[in-house]
Amino acid sequence: MKILYVVNNLYGTGTGLNASARQTIQALREAGQDVRVLSGHVKGSGTPHTEYEMETFNFPIVQPLLSSFGYIFAKWRGPQIEEAVRWADVIHLEECFFLEHAVMNVARRLGKPLTGTYHLHPENIFANIGMSGWLLPDWIMLTYWCRVFLDKLLYVQCPTNNVRERLERHHVKAKLVTISNGVVPDECLRPMTPPKDYLDPDRPLKLIYIGRLACEKDQATLLKAMRYSKYAQRIQLYFAGRGPKLKAYTRMANKLYKEGVLGYKPEFHFHTREELRELAATADLAAHCAFVEVEGMSIMEALQQAVVPVIAVGKHTGTWEYALDDRSKYPEKDPKALAEKIDYWFDHPEERWQMGHRYAEFMKEYEVKESAKKLVEMYKKAIAEYKK
Repeated sequence: MKILYVVNNLYGTGTGLNASARQTIQALREAGQDVRVLSGHVKGSGTPHTEYEMETFNFPIVQPLLSSFGYIFAKWRGPQIEEAVRWADVIHLEECFFLEHAVMNVARRLGKPLTGTYHLHPENIFANIGMSGWLLPDWIMLTYWCRVFLDKLLYVQCPTNNVRERLERHHVKAKLVTISNGVVPDECLRPMTPPKDYLDPDRPLKLIYIGRLACEKDQATLLKAMRYSKYAQRIQLYFAGRGPKLKAYTRMANKLYKEGVLGYKPEFHFHTREELRELAATADLAAHCAFVEVEGMSIMEALQQAVVPVIAVGKHTGTWEYALDDRSKYPEKDPKALAEKIDYWFDHPEERWQMGHRYAEFMKEYEVKESAKKLVEMYKKAIAEYKK
């Protein structure tokens, strides 16, 4: 089966969309499928080339802002589009932007089936430009995506049930299938038995947050929660990521330390994937506060290292579906509730260690190779149904 993936910038950094697309494509190829990619390429970036390359498009005035958020767009005109579509048995769209619209038009003209993945909420975009909570722009953009893009597809991959239910409420005509983006299989580095100093009442408690430092990731709620936690003096906050809110969150964190709320100065670092594995394997707890998110790959990868999470539950986030019970869930943007969950897990260290290994075992169900198998079945159905 010849599968064409269409994504504006496969090797972009800073967004989970690019990372999940790369690992899905790799998993499909390892499963024996013939996959090619139509994507933009940044000149001089040093990233690998794709089979069908478009030049990148720079939006006047706002491109620096878009680039800081990891959004890079490809041009949507060129002979590569028709060449790529003619080659494919099925075309999979990763976004709902200009390039994908051009591909859709060619695919419909040439009689090729279309599928796609819902990777991005409108709120992801508007939150990053200071319009968080503006309901009308969110509704207009989602309605546009549903009617112009998603309705024209045979199948839409929904990474979480939260996404599928949202698209159902917007009466998307395509068949909606819940298939996780999945995580790359990873060995758990955390030992089955805790270290000797694990129950030491004086040792620092490492509480990590892995993810882009951005408005919708809401690291601010974790910082605010420190004012309500009885363990604040023992908590070592560790933020692994970079993003536009780095300076703001650093100021908030340093203020807590200077005021004596925290006994340890919070740390901010950016890490390689291998370093993130080691960080998660040595953490006592992992917070994930995003209030807009399709599927949080960063926390899923951390769970493979047997760390217990505390995840925000909200209308436009599906990541909380990976919490095994209510002890690891709290209402979004509620620092007091978050502090209560943090304190519960620090009150029960033995239970926390055991639960961490349950999470590591649970994540095996979401390995990307399993997602690839489900996608292959989806593509086969799309091809068969389109020929009828």
